Amino acid sequence: MDRGIVVDTGSSPHSLLHPVPISSARIDDEFWRPRRRALREAGLPRQFEMCEATGRIDNFRRLSNGSNDPFQGRVYNDSDVYKLLEAASHALAEQHNQDLAATTNGVIDAIAGAQRSDGYVHSYFALEREHERYSDLTTQHELYCAGHLIQAGIAHRRATGSGSRLFDVARRFADHICGTFGPDAREGVDGHEEIELALAELYRETGDRKYLDQSIYFLEARGRQPSLMPAVPGAYERAYYQDHLPVTEQTEVVGHAVRATYLATGMMDAALESHRPDMARAATKLWESAFERKSYVTGGLGSRYEGESFGDDYELPNESAYAETCAAIGGVFWSWRMLCRTGDAKYADAIETALYNGALSGVSLDGTKYFYVNPLSSRGGYERADWFDCACCPPNIARLLMSLPGYLYSTSEDSLWVHFYAAGGVRASLPYGGTIEIEVETNYPWDGDIRLNIVDAPASPVALRLRIPGWCEGATVTVNGRGAQPDAVPGTYLDVKRRWTPGDVLSLCLPMPVRKLSSHQRVTTNQGRLALARGPLIYCIEAADHPDVDLFEVALDRGDDLDVKHNRDLLGGVTVLSATGDRLVGPAGQGNPIRTAHSDQNDQLDKVPITAIPYYAWGNRGIGAMQVWMPAISEAG
Repeated sequence: MDRGIVVDTGSSPHSLLHPVPISSARIDDEFWRPRRRALREAGLPRQFEMCEATGRIDNFRRLSNGSNDPFQGRVYNDSDVYKLLEAASHALAEQHNQDLAATTNGVIDAIAGAQRSDGYVHSYFALEREHERYSDLTTQHELYCAGHLIQAGIAHRRATGSGSRLFDVARRFADHICGTFGPDAREGVDGHEEIELALAELYRETGDRKYLDQSIYFLEARGRQPSLMPAVPGAYERAYYQDHLPVTEQTEVVGHAVRATYLATGMMDAALESHRPDMARAATKLWESAFERKSYVTGGLGSRYEGESFGDDYELPNESAYAETCAAIGGVFWSWRMLCRTGDAKYADAIETALYNGALSGVSLDGTKYFYVNPLSSRGGYERADWFDCACCPPNIARLLMSLPGYLYSTSEDSLWVHFYAAGGVRASLPYGGTIEIEVETNYPWDGDIRLNIVDAPASPVALRLRIPGWCEGATVTVNGRGAQPDAVPGTYLDVKRRWTPGDVLSLCLPMPVRKLSSHQRVTTNQGRLALARGPLIYCIEAADHPDVDLFEVALDRGDDLDVKHNRDLLGGVTVLSATGDRLVGPAGQGNPIRTAHSDQNDQLDKVPITAIPYYAWGNRGIGAMQVWMPAISEAG
């Protein structure tokens, strides 16, 4: 039976919004469809090939075939296989592919053969290292890997039905964990959060409360004095692992960025599934810390290479930005739960920013090459890679994009919420009864004209709640050609409630002028600089469009307008921004970088054409320089 995959957080008792299953939504647009198709047809098969070539799958096979071969790679390599299986499950649920299904089943067989008699699964801590189980929860990622196995098992079950072998393996491992850890058993805290949100999702899938209780135990075990996290030589300070304070007392997001986003995601799961307003309050404070004071304009998170970590407030360097792809993805998971609990459009705005920029930049247009780090400025030192030794990002972006239809819509009472705009359609059951079906026509994000065609609706009134992005001024709505609402406030949901009949048409217009953005004055690296945006997209300039020009000498006039033109032949089809900028050239003979204050008035300004492309698309034409934030000059020069 096809259960229909749903994105994490289902019909939770403390959730305002209920996500629509992936199988009930469809994406047919010219933006997301080719990217997801590239991953499905090329990216996922290539990732399976890399997992084979690097021994990740053989690590499981050696446990079932009696091989004496050694473990290959890093201690957490199992997790990459699990995330890839989750992505494949989402892909198979949407569109069955015999080759992908056969590959997936073969890998599942290897994992099932590696499971120990007590339910434990980890290909590193087996055979010669079995006695080392759980000896280093701080750095060895055992519970992290277990969490990804559980999430993969749930996704596979939802795609294929109750007979999923992978789900059975995952649940046996979860039962083992529940029997091993707890206040009346072995006390312990994982160094890389992930098990918390996985167990909460397993509770949603099965209804067995012990999994939620175990998730909450792992959350509440953090920050104790003395710490339950083992002290390990060479490990970071406790704040790096978010173990410095009890989670309900944490107000500033610190430490490893991916760990921090996964922790907050787990905290919101506890708030959604159990009456834990303390968890929700703390996660909200952390969200404000992350997204209001430590987030890049692209939605990227984590400014420091050292420890892949958050920095101080407004510490957002461009060229040395880390902004790991996985951190942007973790931010999506976290903001999604905040949105489900509150219905506040600012969380959807944060998701959209990451989806179109900081996360999407992590995968190439053909779906086979990746960025691990996503800087906002480069002198040419970055190149997309086929794979990484630490390969967390490729399968992570794959599982996000393969599950994308599940993020577009939600329901509540008698309402259908439209969070993100993509051509396609949805058929959703409303909590209070009845079904509404709509077809969506749009060329978003290239333009903001959106047409919702009503295909089916209940006899009673239904509210269509349309997100008006925070960047959008002057949005308008008509129903059957007539004005419906006078006020469309940026950063809110606009409700259009009526008795809909098949054939009704709701038209939403989101104006998309080019926006010139400036940073908070405390972001010192961006003082005197501007970034370009249009709709949800952040733009950059790239060397491929500016031959013989040093991008670090290019300036933008604050007062100049930019031309907007869609180029179907460039980078898979993009809307390009262009203007005549200025190339700053110092006075002849002046090579000293230390200048007298106000001496810039003596600079010479050479005119140079500027072509800006969407940030997500950079790095697809070879190695070259790139800039998001450009120096700005006044109209007077």
